[in-house]
Amino acid sequence: MVSTVQQEDAWVDAERDYKLGLRAGKLVCQNPKGKSLASVPKWLKETETAESLLALADWLAEHELECLHTVERWMLRSLSIPRAVVTEIWADSAWRDCIENMVVVPVAAGGAFDLENAGLLKDVDAKRGLGVIDLDGETQWIKTDSFGVPHPILIGDLEELRELAGDLGIRQAIDQLYRPIHQPTQEQLDLTSINDFSGGHFEQLNFATSHCRRLGYPVRGGYATCRIWESNALIEARYFIGDEYPESPTWTGGLVFVDESQQPQKINSIGPVTFSEGVRMASEIYAKRKVDATEEDQ
Repeated sequence: MVSTVQQEDAWVDAERDYKLGLRAGKLVCQNPKGKSLASVPKWLKETETAESLLALADWLAEHELECLHTVERWMLRSLSIPRAVVTEIWADSAWRDCIENMVVVPVAAGGAFDLENAGLLKDVDAKRGLGVIDLDGETQWIKTDSFGVPHPILIGDLEELRELAGDLGIRQAIDQLYRPIHQPTQEQLDLTSINDFSGGHFEQLNFATSHCRRLGYPVRGGYATCRIWESNALIEARYFIGDEYPESPTWTGGLVFVDESQQPQKINSIGPVTFSEGVRMASEIYAKRKVDATEEDQ
């Protein structure tokens, strides 16, 4: 299904026998002869009809972002989602574009994920359940009352599912199958700080904070942050990027994980999703550092 924002064949009658529509969130028009114009005349943009359509486009864009963030939150928090929820939202193309093709699993009555029966979501039926393509390429139906969208680090058959998705030409709206995953080394388990991404140089702190904003990581007190709820515990990953003047040069520091009491946690005490997402944050920011000639030659 195509998102409502991307429809090209729905037109609304406008002034002077022109027609207006939305294409990929942009205002488009046809003249009275039915010819699509390269641009919308200024006078037509200022009409009430045009303003209403632009307001609708803004609402649809916000709705799509809300859907994306919600499904990603399901994955990051390993939430158990009632099957009835996806049955209701499936008809909405914005929701469907986000959840379709995601790896989903049945959830038992106690809340445990049945990772052995993971599959790629392709269909939803109120009576039959969630239609998924399993590792054998066969359609199966998840009939449990709840389902989950597992983080990739929890999926044992991740490589096989990646191969299946590649064979089927499947695209995911949310980075799940090909999301970078990270696991601690034996040496890191007793540490409270990861220093693999320290020493990253930015010519200005402004540059580092702007990269964090683009990547979606809030900055507080000199740290880029990422909050993960896992196993009934909220842990915040914090990666130091500097706390001097915005125009000052800066160098990154360590990655730490703190609990709700602001106490640093040993790596062996936090969950796999929390660790993976914290390292993902640090590595993405570190990758934007200024690389000098010495580093390039290594």
